[in-house]
Amino acid sequence: MRSLFRSAWDEPRPPAAPARVWRDWALTAALVVLIPLEAVLRPALPARIAGAALLLALLPTLLWRRTRPLAAVAVAFGTTALLPLVTGGISPELFTMAYLLLLPYALVRWGSGREIGLGAAVIAAKIIVAVAISQLVLDDALTGLIVMSAVTALGLALRNRARARARELDQVKLLERERLARDLHDTVAHHVSAMAIRAQAGLATAPGDPGAATDALRLIETEAAQALAEMRAMVRVLRQGEPVDLAPSPGIHDVTTLARQARGGPEVDVRITGDVTGVPPSVGAAVYRLAQESVTNARRHARHASRIEVRVDAGAQAVNLRVSDDGDGGGPVRPGGGGRGRPGGGYGIPGMVERAGLLGGTCAAGPEPGRGWTVTATLPLAGTAG
Repeated sequence: MRSLFRSAWDEPRPPAAPARVWRDWALTAALVVLIPLEAVLRPALPARIAGAALLLALLPTLLWRRTRPLAAVAVAFGTTALLPLVTGGISPELFTMAYLLLLPYALVRWGSGREIGLGAAVIAAKIIVAVAISQLVLDDALTGLIVMSAVTALGLALRNRARARARELDQVKLLERERLARDLHDTVAHHVSAMAIRAQAGLATAPGDPGAATDALRLIETEAAQALAEMRAMVRVLRQGEPVDLAPSPGIHDVTTLARQARGGPEVDVRITGDVTGVPPSVGAAVYRLAQESVTNARRHARHASRIEVRVDAGAQAVNLRVSDDGDGGGPVRPGGGGRGRPGGGYGIPGMVERAGLLGGTCAAGPEPGRGWTVTATLPLAGTAG
């Protein structure tokens, strides 16, 4: 039990807490109007002017509740605990005071373990003081504890859900790194095989043509330099302690097989343009994986789609991929989500972005203005995994 409390106390803040979003400013603006309006419309409420002034003064805590959750709770609940001392023991029961519940929610959702513990102590002290000075009867105090518990439970649920999704996203990224490591293994094996063939040819021709042996050494040097570059990239992404599947990886030419895999669904039209002979195997494998995932997503989630277009253009510096469909169901992509922005979706799109980024490229997905969904990716021919 002691170790459990210690672990909770030492828990860090969740990452990427948003500072302020448009909803914060909209809520603040609305409360600036609603608080005075309630004070005017409820003239029989005791100390309504002092209560409204205090609530207006505490509005900035809403804007800082995620980045400084403990300070926001301490200021808001500490100040409201002292209000009865100014109003002669009267606490105005304004309905707009409900916005203060956002502060303990933000504390549990975005605070560290220490901040949550200290903030809970501040809130508990506020309730105890209110009961002690007869500001609250016991029934009201119990009701307040129930409401506060519900707010805390909601914050914890969303915190744990975000943590679970972050873990799943990390697993997707690790899987993409493992796949990329396998693709890079094939590339290095190709270079080493070429070096062995050149060496054998040089040895065979050396007695009669010393110049041929020198040319073979130069070619071996070039292949070795490329193999070392690919090996360094593989070492950076290879997962420790996990076996890697060494089966042959598909290449850029295999993208055409995606058209033959369409059965009972939308037509898949694949076109490859440009010179693909100079595309490194690791980049070619990535192009295939991205196209495969995009076509799979389109088949699963593009409602009423009749056609999927896959376009691969190999240029002098990079390979460009574009996969589009004419189906319904395109919506904004959820952060950390996958598929086509559906709630509770998988992690197809983040995995694609991760793979492209490891090779120094980019990948983006989103709905078309009228109808359909498009995935675009650019992979530099000289990209390396980082």
